[in-house]
Amino acid sequence: MPQAATSAAQYAASRHAVWLSAAAIVTDQVGRVLLVHPTYREDDRWLLPGGAAEPGEHPLDAGRREIAEELGLQDLALPRVLAVHSLSPHHPDIRPGMPCPGEIRYIFDGGTLTPDQVQAIRLPREELSEFAFFETRDAVQRLLPVDGQIMLAAYRARFGGTATAHLADGRHILDVPALDRHDVHVRYRPRWDSPLHRKPVPDQLPVQQAWAWCFVPDGRVVLVADPGPRGALPMLPGGTVEKTDTTPEDTLLREAAKEAQLTLPDPVRLGWVLDETGEVYGGVGPNARLRLAARVTAIGPATIDPATGHRLARLLATPHPGSRPPGMGPARRAASPTRR
Repeated sequence: MPQAATSAAQYAASRHAVWLSAAAIVTDQVGRVLLVHPTYREDDRWLLPGGAAEPGEHPLDAGRREIAEELGLQDLALPRVLAVHSLSPHHPDIRPGMPCPGEIRYIFDGGTLTPDQVQAIRLPREELSEFAFFETRDAVQRLLPVDGQIMLAAYRARFGGTATAHLADGRHILDVPALDRHDVHVRYRPRWDSPLHRKPVPDQLPVQQAWAWCFVPDGRVVLVADPGPRGALPMLPGGTVEKTDTTPEDTLLREAAKEAQLTLPDPVRLGWVLDETGEVYGGVGPNARLRLAARVTAIGPATIDPATGHRLARLLATPHPGSRPPGMGPARRAASPTRR
């Protein structure tokens, strides 16, 4: 039988209806993510700043409005969609008794706040009791499980400069990006006040550490990440200078080969940073942390680190032009084949 014509109202009623919302990944200058604590929840869970879209409102407009209402920041740009998430109506993280038809949530990049912007945050006290910045490993513990999965996927898309993440019920729909596959997190490190000293290390100052920006031919640097119970933390190749190392360069070559199977010909010293206490080394007192640069000419197959029994993840990262650590410019030049 021929199908009967449907009216516009019948067709509209047959379409799938879901909630629409927007949130943002906003960080401080050391990479911690901003969460807000709502007054209206009984489970003591925190949230990313954001909220529900109003009828007919575009997610971008909803994100900007919610940021302005919740944080008091009127002109915060949301230039990029980091993640799009689809929540099914029967997901276990939906509050009991909540008749939710499902939800599509857009997660935008809210950028990095300056100290002045952090000071300017004003919360609607009837809705939010406080805000705070957390390392990703701590932030995920304060969110609902599905919200934590969304936050991590969006944060890693921003951190890794990868494409927009598409998720359903907290899981990637397409291929899992490397940072998610290795459960990479970012560790909070206070900004180091000591400058990068270009002159040779004074004879009386012991060198306790040597690590390097190791460049592959396309200009990216190699990171290694040691998996652990709370996720993997990326770091540059290198490590603590041992008594058996003749020079700090030997330390770098040994650690780079052990951790990442890198071949590094002729690493170049960029300078050193003063560690005034040596607290991480048992309180040894003032010491130098050496910074180097090197070209990667070969990468061997991944192996197990004998010190930890873990297979370290190896990642390639593009240094962000807006957050270069001291010595990045000289590091690029030192590692360039044209300067050999």
